[in-house]
Amino acid sequence: MLFFSTAVVLLVTALSSPVRAGKCPRVCSCDSTKLTVSCIGKNLTEIPPTIDEITLKLDLKNNNLQVLPRGAFMLAPYLTHLNLQRCNIAKVKEGAFRTLGRLVSLNLAYNKIDILYQESFDGLSSLKELHLDHNRVEEIQPGAFTQLGFLNMLALTNNQLVYIPNMAFQGLQSIKWLRLSHNSLNNLAHEAFTGLFTLNRLSLDHNELQFFPTQTMSRLPEVTRLDMSHNPMIYLGEESVSMAKLTHLYLDHMSLQDLSDQALSRSPLLSHLDLSHNQLRYLEPLSGPKQLTSLNLTGNPVYCNCYMRPLRQWARAGGVKLLGACAGPPHLSDEPLQAVAPLDLRCRSRGETLQDEFEENTGSTAPPPTAKPKQKVKCPLDCDCDIEAQHATCEGRGHTKVPRGFPAKTQLLDLRSNHFHYLPANSFPGTSQVVSLHLEFCKIHEIEAGAFRGMKNLFYLYLSDNDLTSLDSGAFAGAPELTYLHLEGNRLVQYPGSALALLPSLFVLHLERNTISKLEPTGLLASVTPKLRELYLTNNTITAVAKGSLGSAFLETLHLDSNQLTEMPTHALSEAPNLEELKLSHNSIRWVGPNAFKPISQSLKRLYMDQMGMEKMSRDALAGLGPGLRTLTVRGNQLEELPDLSPLTGLEVVDLQDNPLLCACSLLPLRRWIENASLEVDATCGNPPEVRGQKVRDVQVFMSCPESNSPPDENIVVAPKPPKEKKPKASLSKAPGVKARPAKPKAKAKPSKQKPQRKPVAPNVTKNKKTL
Repeated sequence: MLFFSTAVVLLVTALSSPVRAGKCPRVCSCDSTKLTVSCIGKNLTEIPPTIDEITLKLDLKNNNLQVLPRGAFMLAPYLTHLNLQRCNIAKVKEGAFRTLGRLVSLNLAYNKIDILYQESFDGLSSLKELHLDHNRVEEIQPGAFTQLGFLNMLALTNNQLVYIPNMAFQGLQSIKWLRLSHNSLNNLAHEAFTGLFTLNRLSLDHNELQFFPTQTMSRLPEVTRLDMSHNPMIYLGEESVSMAKLTHLYLDHMSLQDLSDQALSRSPLLSHLDLSHNQLRYLEPLSGPKQLTSLNLTGNPVYCNCYMRPLRQWARAGGVKLLGACAGPPHLSDEPLQAVAPLDLRCRSRGETLQDEFEENTGSTAPPPTAKPKQKVKCPLDCDCDIEAQHATCEGRGHTKVPRGFPAKTQLLDLRSNHFHYLPANSFPGTSQVVSLHLEFCKIHEIEAGAFRGMKNLFYLYLSDNDLTSLDSGAFAGAPELTYLHLEGNRLVQYPGSALALLPSLFVLHLERNTISKLEPTGLLASVTPKLRELYLTNNTITAVAKGSLGSAFLETLHLDSNQLTEMPTHALSEAPNLEELKLSHNSIRWVGPNAFKPISQSLKRLYMDQMGMEKMSRDALAGLGPGLRTLTVRGNQLEELPDLSPLTGLEVVDLQDNPLLCACSLLPLRRWIENASLEVDATCGNPPEVRGQKVRDVQVFMSCPESNSPPDENIVVAPKPPKEKKPKASLSKAPGVKARPAKPKAKAKPSKQKPQRKPVAPNVTKNKKTL
């Protein structure tokens, strides 16, 4: 109502004003009734100078502005909504938005902004939504948001943030939701969120936080929802989560193998706790939350013996719903936790202990260490060691050899940004307790066999951004528990299969930004890394994925984007039957043939095919994909038609933008699907010329199409001759090994029946220690 009143006042003012209104820019479309201007995808390099002064909404997405100069919008002071997505903006100069005191929504997503300066958002005193997701932000300067006192939502997802400094968000006096997902955060200053007294939702999922930032979070008195999923945490100690109003906590898809019964003792209002897909074998009753209604343990290797009985009795007494199933013993395997009676949870004998269960898997018989009196800190020269936190760092100290003499209990060792060049055998003596080792930016070009020997608890190894061209087959000997391995940003020319053969627990492998050209069928995943779940190969030079190279029943995530593929790797995908996420964007795949994803149709949830120059998709390209698919993107291709999307009833995200769709009757099924879809779908006509640039949903050309769309009677055989599918030019390769078949009625997609997958067990970390 307020917006309508404002629009009326502005319109009346404009009509009565002697000043002549600006003309609609030649390449744009304007609506004088709604006071909107749309200049989408016009390759503009500057803001059009003739925008009408009373414009309320300006859409400039998909242009090439690069730099926003000072006073860029001074001719449109009444703007309330401004969209600058995908404009290649790398720099926002001081005062660029200074005249936009009425703006409530600003979208700067999918640009190239790397630093948020103190003056970047000056003048936006009414702003309520700011979208900065999918940029390159790696630094937030103090005071960057001091002018945004009315901002409710700030999105900084999918950027390159590693650290949040003190008072980074100072000035956000009305913020409700702060989104920091999908960055590389591994550290938060204690005062990072100070001053956010109205924040009630915080998203920190998909980062690199190795311990729960207790002190930082305690500065957030009003937060009710906190998402920390997909961070590599191993353990939560006593009073880790101290948030008085927290109701929903998401700690799923982490590496938790232990949780103190007092971890949540200072979060009394917690009602929903998600611990799914971790490595918990048992859990004690949780002290503190008195209103807990749901505890999700799905995907954990829960061992249903007498040590789970107290939790089951506690859950029954408190009305807590337990989600998940038993992983053992055999007679209770796959039994829902909620259905197991407490009397069925028993041990073989009175003398059995939980430690026995862990010893079966780790081979360790050493008792947990007892507390010792404080002693003088032992630490190498020019390094810092924290006995209590069990951390040691020599970051950026100019070392040319790996220092020795770290405290025996060190669990996180940070040696990044030194100049080692070469790691000889036995480079890390006395570090058997180290769980996480950082060696990024150390100019390492060779690793001798046995360099990590003795690091029996090493779980995370970061070798990113070095000069490795190959790996010795014994490079990782002596580190059998290694689960997360980062090798991105090196110069590896082939997949290091022989070196990985010594890592039976490898779970996540990062190989982005190397020069790997082909994936060969040399037992790549099946025998070399049998437990591998996530494989990242973005930004290599891969031209082919050979059949037999992806043989893994466990692989769930595969990123092949920004490579040099020219055809769909359908045959290779048939050996990864549980694949959930596939990225193929930024390859040169012009043609996607029938049944391209059939081998993974029962498991696939997220499919990305943006910017591939794709000219044609077979009508059966998505055959078999049904309600299980959640995300589908084909942005920025050359598609005139699309396959039938109606079977994809589970879609939550779909991106069809920047395709020259042919808006004719052949596209009517898509138009109807868009009208009935419960999510927002952006699709634009490319032809015929008279409707170019208009949304498929809005054009009138479909009004003249035949209305005979009711399905034929099942007893009547209708067999019209199917139109021949127009394939791309002869230079383009055909989908390998797949013959085109006549169209046939589609059966309903069967729900996915995946067997529960057991996660790798992390090295044991005792409760009386802080986690990494």
